[in-house]
Parts: sequence; structure tokens; C-alpha cells
Amino acid sequence: MTTLAPDSGVGPLLRSWRERLRISQLELALRADSSARHISFIETGRARPSQEMILRLAEHLDVPVRERNALLLAAGYAPQYPETPLDDPAMDALRKGMERLLAGYEPYPALVVDGLYTVLAANRGIAMLLEGVPRDLLEPPLNAMRITLHPEGLARRIRNLREWRGHLLEQMERQIALLRSEPLRELYEEVSAYPLPAPPDDGGGAGDGAAPTGGRNPKPLALPLRIEHGGRVLSLLSTIATFNTPMDVTVSELAIETFLPADPETATHLQALMP
Repeated sequence: MTTLAPDSGVGPLLRSWRERLRISQLELALRADSSARHISFIETGRARPSQEMILRLAEHLDVPVRERNALLLAAGYAPQYPETPLDDPAMDALRKGMERLLAGYEPYPALVVDGLYTVLAANRGIAMLLEGVPRDLLEPPLNAMRITLHPEGLARRIRNLREWRGHLLEQMERQIALLRSEPLRELYEEVSAYPLPAPPDDGGGAGDGAAPTGGRNPKPLALPLRIEHGGRVLSLLSTIATFNTPMDVTVSELAIETFLPADPETATHLQALMP
């Protein structure tokens, strides 16, 4: 994923990260055990920070791992964090662990995506949700945002599409503001421009406010994905997990998304599909 920077110097880059968090030079100095004067000198180019200082400031500014490498390069240092392909032998343990996690989560859907929402692994629960999606949308590399929001993809079966689409686009907007990634922005512009498909014809009333299978419609605990499958409307809650303190760019951008049944009817239906 390429990164756009308003200035190639490490000082302006650090200043932009600080201003993004809306903290003062003094507050950053206190967090990093430095002085406001030294922070000012770094930001204006009057002082060249050490590699240790750059990494310390980046940690306190919550700078993503990929961007920490960019800061080091801007200051004339070598990148600190490698970017190991997921199919590299060094990633075997991690890759197999994620595959076991996805399989263990069945019958509920789960998948792994990278920073551009490319699907790197998925379980049978996801394959079940993708039934009926046109083949051209399933050509590799699969993209989770494209498959979900394309009018010929899952969007036509998502009953609360406006809400779910808004949630996904807001998520992408937050990432763009943080990473300033041109490929991610291009993906956002593509999927946000997709027309909304016509509401599904449910034969009499199971619109956005309908209960999954019976007459009950309890207030959801979080925004659910409400998607039609096999004549039923499944209600799923999404959770996203990332790795703590990643030391590799690839690992830092992996996200494991799992879908938890939001009601007993959905759990029963999924368990019946994959006993």
C-alpha cells in the first residue's frame, strides 16, 4: 500500500501526526520524556531526531507500522519493520493459526483481509453467504468491500443496506484519514459510487424492520448485518480483531472479521446448514 505524504521531511510528517491527534508539542514532549523545545526543533528541521526518538514519538502518536518506516526513511534511516509476504515460510505458523481459527469458528462466517480489504482467507460460513454472487465478482483477488457493496453482489440481499453501507464507508474514511493511502482512496471512490440496488422482493413485508424469522424484533445490541439467505433473513454482528504490537508491516495490516449470530434463529439456521 503506497502512502501519500504532504512533505518528505521527517519534521513536517511528525507534526502532521501530532496535529491529527490534536495534542500540543508540550503534551507530546511529556509523553515521550523530551522537551517542547526539542519537539519544536525536530518539527521545524532545526534538529535531526535519532532513530530511537522517531520510534518513541511514533509510538506515542499511534503511527501505523508502515508509516513508522516512512518516518525513518524521511530522516535518512533504514526501515525498522520488514514486510513479509503472507505466503513466506516465515509466516507458516501465523497462517496456519489463522486457518485453524477460521475453521473453528464455523458454522459462523469469518474471514481475513489486508489493509485494502483483499480477502486472504475465509471459512465455509463466508462461502455460504457468497452463494449466488456473480462469478466475475469472485475472481481473485477477492475484495470484501467490492463484493459487499456492488449492486450485483451481497448488496442486493442486505436488508439494512443503507445503514450497513454507511458503516462500511465511515470505516474506510477513518482509515484513509489515518493512512493517506491512494489505493484505499481509489477503492473508496469506486464502492461509494455504486448505485443502491432495488430492495429485495420478499413477498409481503420482510423489509428493513422485519424480524429474522418470527414476530419478535428485539432491539439490537450493535448494528447487525441483516442479509437474506435461503428464504430467511440472518442477523449477524461483526467483530474485527487485529494483532497486538505487530513487528511486521504485513501483520500490522491483517484483520480477522468474524460474524456472531445476533439472535437464536440465525444461530439455529447456520448450525443446521453446517452441522
